Amino acid sequence: MEQIPEQHRTGAPPPPWAIDLLLGIGVTLTVSLFIAADIQGSEPDAWAYLWAVGLGGLMLVRRRYPVLVVVLSAGAVISYYAAGYPAIGVAVPLAAAAFSAAEFGRMGAAIVTCSAVLLISVVYRVASGQDPALVLWFDAPGHALLLAAAIALGDGVRSRRRLRQQASEIAALTAERSARNAERRALAERLAIARELHDSIGHALTVVTLHAQIAEEALAVDPPPRRDQARARDAIRVIVDTTSSCFEDLRRTVGRLRSAHGSTRPALRIADLDTALTSARQAGLDVRTRVVVRSPIPVAVETAIYRIVQESVTNVIRHADATRVEVDVTEMEGMIAVSIVDDGAPGPSVPPPVVAEGSGVAGMRERAALLGGSFSAERLTTGFAVRASFPLAVIA
Repeated sequence: MEQIPEQHRTGAPPPPWAIDLLLGIGVTLTVSLFIAADIQGSEPDAWAYLWAVGLGGLMLVRRRYPVLVVVLSAGAVISYYAAGYPAIGVAVPLAAAAFSAAEFGRMGAAIVTCSAVLLISVVYRVASGQDPALVLWFDAPGHALLLAAAIALGDGVRSRRRLRQQASEIAALTAERSARNAERRALAERLAIARELHDSIGHALTVVTLHAQIAEEALAVDPPPRRDQARARDAIRVIVDTTSSCFEDLRRTVGRLRSAHGSTRPALRIADLDTALTSARQAGLDVRTRVVVRSPIPVAVETAIYRIVQESVTNVIRHADATRVEVDVTEMEGMIAVSIVDDGAPGPSVPPPVVAEGSGVAGMRERAALLGGSFSAERLTTGFAVRASFPLAVIA
């Protein structure tokens, strides 16, 4: 489709040079008509019209040199009368220049120049013998009002232009802010989905891998003993249950992506912690839990605690040569704290200050930070500790 140039679109303002050209033509014609009227009957020659052309021509540079234009216009009016040409007043030939100076923020120059020309005109006319009452109380106020109106109009145009510019800037900033907010929301949603997938699928894959190894060991002898057959069946049952649960989590996550109203999956609660700890028990770990909570806990905090416990236990199964893991959830002074400590292989004699973070540790840290909480993960002399705390004032 052919694109319509901006200046040809309906409602588009004309370019500045066209406005200046039309204003210059208007000034030339207006001043020429006043000269041609020849109210004094002096029959001006053709040279008088050069002042009209010059005053109109100054409008072509009024945007770049507004002060120079008003000063030259004042000089042209004075020199016109000094040359003895017929009276055309001072307001009419000077009004456009005064308007232009005010329009481009040079109101002081416009006021001073117009006042000086009016003063010179009044003094000259009174000194030349004209009736002072006529000059002071009839002609001068009319010229002053006309010039004041031109200056006020120019300042009004400038103010409206500035308001439009400010409105346009505000609209642009608002659109940019909306775009940034939308981008942040999309990023937060992607991170949330990434955490959910990592926590649920990562946990499930760890359990599946562990029990697949158990089944493989149980069936290593052909034919396997009856006790090993039972172990293999139990391991395969765990694998089936875990994969089914994983598929359900994946289905719900995909549904969350497709839904315009967010996730419809039930929230994970502290009461469901046994589910997150089942894999540790099945792996032979001695799991000890202690939950001491008296106040209602925001749903978002409960979900974060569940996922942190789940991810920590998964890491213990994957990486720690541990026999025991202790999970503690305690309310204290407007906060709820959770700790997961295992008795894995002894670490260095001096615990390192920084623990290398994988995506699991980073995800847990993000969960805590998003809810205004704190998070730490550190190697102990024996084992590993994950701790987090959340304010109970978090809005669910």
